[in-house]
Amino acid sequence: MPRVSVILVSYNTRELLCRAVQGVQDCHEVIVVDNASTDGSADAIANLFPDAVLIRNSSNRGFGAACNQGLDSMTGNLALILNSDAVPDSGAIDRLAEVMEAEPDAVACGGRLLFPDGRTQNSCCNRLTLWAVVCEQLLLEKVSPKSRLLSPYWQTPRLMDLPGDVHEVEQVMGACLMMRPVERFDENYFLYVEDTDLCHRLRHHGKILYVKDAAFQHELGASSAGARWMAVARYNRGKELYFRKHHGWWGWWAAIKLNRIGAFLRLIVWLIPAVLTLFLVPRFRNQVILFLRVLFARLSGPALPPDTQR
Repeated sequence: MPRVSVILVSYNTRELLCRAVQGVQDCHEVIVVDNASTDGSADAIANLFPDAVLIRNSSNRGFGAACNQGLDSMTGNLALILNSDAVPDSGAIDRLAEVMEAEPDAVACGGRLLFPDGRTQNSCCNRLTLWAVVCEQLLLEKVSPKSRLLSPYWQTPRLMDLPGDVHEVEQVMGACLMMRPVERFDENYFLYVEDTDLCHRLRHHGKILYVKDAAFQHELGASSAGARWMAVARYNRGKELYFRKHHGWWGWWAAIKLNRIGAFLRLIVWLIPAVLTLFLVPRFRNQVILFLRVLFARLSGPALPPDTQR
């Protein structure tokens, strides 16, 4: 069985991080890259898991740059990029490694991510295209999540209905991405869509596989909790960078327009019940504020945290 180096990037998720390391430390090399957390994450790893490789950054370098530090430090044959809020079920990492060993032309694979209540998360996709952004921003994919036409991006709902446990896909999420270390993350992305860009390049080296029977429990978005509008705006910014890089300035401009149209549409959707309830219902009011901020976010995205190194 290939040796797996598990790389976890930490940013103020101490309790979840310790749970994740506890779940992987017995059988694999563990590398924790801490992006200047202020909640004691790095000290907790140093004290509780002395065998883990710990890289302490003096500033927040972003997700992709921190992953690259882990890739530079690994000694295994395979790297598993794993979110600090994800915990593998028993045997899940070995199952991914087994698939990679059995498929020498595979360059990467990802497991099935589960919400705490057991529901399957979207975690594998087709290629990111402008039509996929149209369907996302006009809410078409919400209307028909299993339609290849109206929901072309996310493949998970369709694959869960198909027989077999291993399926070839265009990309898997960076929350659980096992790869042969033949590419690195583009550090121009701070957070979000860096995994899409990486998989786009990995596909030039071989197949990417989604492994349904390798399950991981995933909290989803723990490190960005409390700043929802920033997460949405940064995700939009990541998509725009992707289209500028791979499709030129026209793709970048089209992505910007589509993202703003989507924010405006959602603003209207939430503004109607907010007005009808005189803005007294917190949920409606908060969603209006969220999409107002997304709509008028800077083209360069929200300001990065003050501890960021760019």
